Amino acid sequence: MDRQALVDALETGIPDELADDLVSEFVQIRQDVATGTLGRGAPGKFVETAVQALQALEQGGNYDQKPDVDGYLRGLESRLSSLPDGLRICASRISRAMYALRSKRAIVHKGSLDPSWYDLRFLLSGAQWVLSELLAEISAIPVDDAGRLIEQVETPVDGLVEAIEGRQIVHGDLTIREETLILLMNSYPTPIPRAEVVSSLDRRSAGSVSNEIRALWKEKLVHEDGAKKIVLTKPGVRAAIEAGQAHVV
Repeated sequence: MDRQALVDALETGIPDELADDLVSEFVQIRQDVATGTLGRGAPGKFVETAVQALQALEQGGNYDQKPDVDGYLRGLESRLSSLPDGLRICASRISRAMYALRSKRAIVHKGSLDPSWYDLRFLLSGAQWVLSELLAEISAIPVDDAGRLIEQVETPVDGLVEAIEGRQIVHGDLTIREETLILLMNSYPTPIPRAEVVSSLDRRSAGSVSNEIRALWKEKLVHEDGAKKIVLTKPGVRAAIEAGQAHVV
């Protein structure tokens, strides 16, 4: 995905800082779906930024620093606005649904099936639609270029990490370093035993995996405690996100 091209296209219609934030939040939600992790992205922030973008479109570039998200979206479809109906009605309703999940579903649920996974996939689908509609309606770039960017946004996300019989399998043509980082990201911020990392990467040489873990430790990308449990550091999280984004289909 060409992140910068998305930002550049949106900047033709909304303030630069909103374009950058919107794409950053979208990429993180997409990354969460790809790596099978919860809680990294902030769908509420995506919706808040989308609201600021709609305000900027209505108000000549002006927007609230801390918008009343639900209040703005509730009122938008029922009043006169310069926005096209795709944004005024459809995007507002989709954004409200996304915001409701963000606000009302972060609770303990009954039953054995955790709805967080399908919540997250819905949030990604909603973010894809809103971002695509903004590209279609506001970007001042050639139609063919906008179409190609929308295809990138709408491309289905294949999960990179799959759990089978207690092991985490990282899919894709990756280096040992990338595979290790993505595996650790899938459990972050919970430390996991070194032996579990080596076991999950059993298609690799155990010695090579251990050498890579030590290299990551030397670079301060991971921390290993006395119980030989490993967790990503903040720079390690950034490295893992970059590795995952490079291999998201």
